[in-house]
Formats: sequence, structure tokens, C-alpha cells
Amino acid sequence: MKLGFARRRSILFITILVVCCILAGCDNSGTTGENNRQPQATTAAAPDLTDRKIKIGFSMDTLLEERWLKDRDLFREACEALGAEVEIIAANGDDAKQISQAEALISQGIDILVVVPHNADATAAIVKKAHSAGIKVLAYDRLIKNADVDLYVSFDNEAVGELQAKAITQLVPKGKFVYIGGADTDNNAHLFKQGVFNVLQPFIDRGDITVVYDQWTKDWTPVNALANMKDALEANDNQIDAVIAANDATAGGVVQALAGQGLAGKLPVAGQDAELAAAQRIVEGTQTMTVYKPIKLLADKAAELAVKLARGEDTGADRTVNNGKIEVPSVLLPPVAVDKSNIDETIIADGFHSREDVYKNVAKQ
Repeated sequence: MKLGFARRRSILFITILVVCCILAGCDNSGTTGENNRQPQATTAAAPDLTDRKIKIGFSMDTLLEERWLKDRDLFREACEALGAEVEIIAANGDDAKQISQAEALISQGIDILVVVPHNADATAAIVKKAHSAGIKVLAYDRLIKNADVDLYVSFDNEAVGELQAKAITQLVPKGKFVYIGGADTDNNAHLFKQGVFNVLQPFIDRGDITVVYDQWTKDWTPVNALANMKDALEANDNQIDAVIAANDATAGGVVQALAGQGLAGKLPVAGQDAELAAAQRIVEGTQTMTVYKPIKLLADKAAELAVKLARGEDTGADRTVNNGKIEVPSVLLPPVAVDKSNIDETIIADGFHSREDVYKNVAKQ
């Protein structure tokens, strides 16, 4: 009996073992079935991650110029239209403040950081801090130097300078030129200047054009441009034939200095940014041309790509720009030369400025 009991117990144990194995096999089969369905579950969950509201931090150099107020408002509108949330903060030309503000944005749990750098080199620290927090960085309109920037969205800034110089050399193919640059700390200022001298150099080499004054303008301010232009006039006894200024704010300082010598409107002046004051000067005849960079196009594209970058999607960047450390994936938009002949068909037609505002200082036309 004991033996029979032992045998029965063994048989029972073996039976239980077999049943467990069968059940385990069913579980494995079931698990395999779940694994087969798992991609569907993952796919279903993906929209929650992909389509959730992206939080964008926008660190701006300044809001003290008309142009950047437009960028701020248009970028916010573009982000909100995409369902993204955006936090915007400006340092107004203070490098240390811009870095601390960027740190504050990073600490708020943003998904992507968009930066308009005041100082192309100093803001490399911002990129490093963002990457340490797992946040990608998009450089907006101005390149950040010597950093692993994830994306750069701007206009073709060398082309901006080329458009300026082409417009002025068509009017003055020979003579004494003044170049009033932008801020030395801004990489775009160097690109504008490079574009200008791409065009001027053959004229210079032939001896047709002499650049009698070439100076950077600290912080891009009109008051510093005014001082530079006064120096240029004094150094050359007012014998100047043309002026190329790095933007419309500096062109305003140039025109003011020329007006002080009774020369406003008597020699061509180029700017860029299509600011309202510049558009008014163009129709009044004291500034020759500007370069229009459709800011809505830039803001819309930057917002679109910021969201894609945050989600790890392909941005479609088709160019690269070397920033001293890496070849930065870049999207560069085309600028447009504007003078009195096409101002109505460009900046006014686009609604960038109203015709009433542009022509308010001249007789109705």
C-alpha cells in the first residue's frame, strides 16, 4: 500500500508537472500573441507622445528694435497655431542675462529651446546646458558659434549683403564707399559684410571703388552708427559717394549724420530688415534700398521645425553652415531687395507694413 501510494503520488506529481508545462506553453503562446499585438498597442500610444502639446522656450537677444517685436509676435502665433506652448524672454543685449534666462527656461521643463543669440560665441554655453538636460537647440536667424547646435533657421545672410552691394554698385560703379557694419559679436553681421565684399571686391581690385571707412557698430544701435558715420564724414571731408549699412537701424544713424551735413538724399544708402522707418525713408528719398526678409516665413518655418525637432522628426534641412565646431544642419530662406520701384509689390502687398504708414510723410500718391 505504501508503495502504491508512493507511485500514485509520483504519478500525480508528474501529471501536475505536465499540466503546468502545458499551461506554461499556453502562457508562452499567449505572451507571443500579446507580443504580436504589442506594436499595435505601442502604435496606439505613440500619438499621445507625438501629439502632446510641445513646450517651446524662446530666448531672444532684444525686443528694443521693431524687427524683433514682429518676430516675437509672429513666432508665438505660429507656435500656437501648431498647438504648441511657447515661453518668450528677452535679454536686451546682456550676455549673462541671456544665459541665465535660458537656464530658467530649461528648468521649466521645455521640450525645445529656440535662441536668437546676442553674442554668437557666448551663447555656446546655452547649447551645452540645454543638451545636458536632454533638450535640443534651434538657432533662430543668428548662428550660435562653436557649439553642437541641432538646427539653424535663417535667411541666406551672405545673399543679403550681396543684394545691398549689387543695388548700390549699379548706381555708383566708381567712387568712395563707406561700410557701417553691425555688431562684431553677431555672426550675421559678419555674413552680411562677407556678402557685401563678395560684390565689392572686383570693383576694389580694379581701382573703381575705394572703401574709405569700414567700422562695426556696437550693439547695432543707431546712436553708435551715427557716431561712426560722423567719423567717416569728418575723415573724408564729406567726400563720400555711397554708404552700405548692415541694417536699417544703422542706416537710420547714417541718414541722420548725412542730414547734419546737408547730404541726406544726395548719395545712396543701403540697409536691410525692411523696418517701417526705412520704408518711409525710401519713399522720401533719403534711403535707397533695404532687404526684405519675410519674417512671417521665418517665424512659421522656425516654429514648424522646432516642433519637429522636439518630436525627433526629420526637419528636412538641406544645407549645412559651419559654426567653427560642426556643420550645422540649416534651412536658409531667400531675401528680397526692395527699393522705391517695388515697395508696393513686396512689403506693402505682404501686409508687412501698410501703405498708409509707409507713405504718411510724403504727399499722397
